[in-house]
Amino acid sequence: MTTVLVTGTNRGIGLEFVRQYAQDGARVIACCREPAKADALNGLAKANARIAVRKLDVSDFAAMFALGRELKDEAIDILINNAGIYGPRSEHADPEYLAEWAKTMAVNTLAPGAMAMAFHAQLRRSGQKKLISITSGLGSTSENGGGYLAYRASKAALNNVMRTLSVDWKKDGIICVPLDPGWVQTDMGGRNAPLPVAESVAGMRKVIAGLTLADSGKYLKWNGQERGW
Repeated sequence: MTTVLVTGTNRGIGLEFVRQYAQDGARVIACCREPAKADALNGLAKANARIAVRKLDVSDFAAMFALGRELKDEAIDILINNAGIYGPRSEHADPEYLAEWAKTMAVNTLAPGAMAMAFHAQLRRSGQKKLISITSGLGSTSENGGGYLAYRASKAALNNVMRTLSVDWKKDGIICVPLDPGWVQTDMGGRNAPLPVAESVAGMRKVIAGLTLADSGKYLKWNGQERGW
């Protein structure tokens, strides 16, 4: 049975990953910051015993490594770093803005890197060995149209983290891919987004299923197309 660990599963893309993987028979470790408030996720877990809900605030690195130690004997086939925040929408020359920028980097960049480290052994002993980080088209440097400085910076840095891990962990057979879900109809994406959540996740799952070591380090869209770095 495939084991999938997903962060940020209380709503949106993360919740849909849990739903679809569990429906297809996978065992899912669903991590979220406040399980007691995650009604939709708890409803899925109540209906499907293959879903295990775990408390994890990805900005709490000590808790992250504690969870890694707790699950040290697991084999994680697919780890999906989905948790993320948009951060400040506009730039301001004050300490408060910089603090929000730092928080955006911590959640969107440092946390996926830390998750990779915390679960390196679990990925290495698995059959599929797939490390996925949900990024954004706004993380593309070659396609940068300006604006959203903190978010763009955090996702561009995340892409670089994944590219570096694809090189460093090739010897372990671990496939590392930053994956762009597209502009999706979520709380973050907004109502005007063209892509339904279920369609985006189904597309990403198809991409993930087909990944080989030759794909490690590629910057891919939800439909399998490559993005420009």
